[in-house]
Amino acid sequence: MDVIFLGVNDIGFRIYEWLCQRDRVEMIAMLTEQNQLDLIQKQEPDLVVSIGFSYLVPPEILDVPSEGALNLHPSFLPYNRGMNPNVWPLIEGTPAGVTLHYMDTKFDTGDIIAQRKVETDFSDTGKDLHERLEEAQFDLLTEVWPEIEDGEIERTPQGDRAESYHSKADFIDLCELDPQNEVRIKAFLDRLRALTFPPFDNAYIEIDGEKYYVDIDIRKAVNESEDKNDGLLSSY
Repeated sequence: MDVIFLGVNDIGFRIYEWLCQRDRVEMIAMLTEQNQLDLIQKQEPDLVVSIGFSYLVPPEILDVPSEGALNLHPSFLPYNRGMNPNVWPLIEGTPAGVTLHYMDTKFDTGDIIAQRKVETDFSDTGKDLHERLEEAQFDLLTEVWPEIEDGEIERTPQGDRAESYHSKADFIDLCELDPQNEVRIKAFLDRLRALTFPPFDNAYIEIDGEKYYVDIDIRKAVNESEDKNDGLLSSY
């Protein structure tokens, strides 16, 4: 099976290396830029696999591979199509997960091949969930791949199921904290932990002309029966 890979992120490179070791896969190229897509028309691969490729692939390119074009998206589609799918489940309470699906003319709307939910916890940051989603992506793709090689995969249309989509602009807006806003504590903590992704600076607030970055660390109590006063400073 001749394959062209579209990818730019860490898990994309990891899966690319795994596919290169498959006896039944001939990896023709890895493309990372939109202006490289014409190579697909020239090479006419059997399959295109996309992981972390942020550009919309035009229909004339999607029509080339005889076995179609697949995308591995780190969300439980149809929830959280688009950008930063590790952020929104922590804020909106939507299911987190990963989905392998066929690509079509829109972002993350094609027929589903397989998907898996990923659990979340109130102590999770955006980075925590991102790392868990990456592992789930690898597990799902490597589990399903033999069926892809054998041509035994089934497809399930997403249809008119409830959906959510987020753009890069949505994420940028989320990062700015307005010092004049009144907030509910739980919702605000959800926002801060979703934006916590060291070493990157995401959430910020401007006070008296100065810009401050904000991260958060939420830890689950190890022993809920321990003395509630442990760790408090004594005044005497």
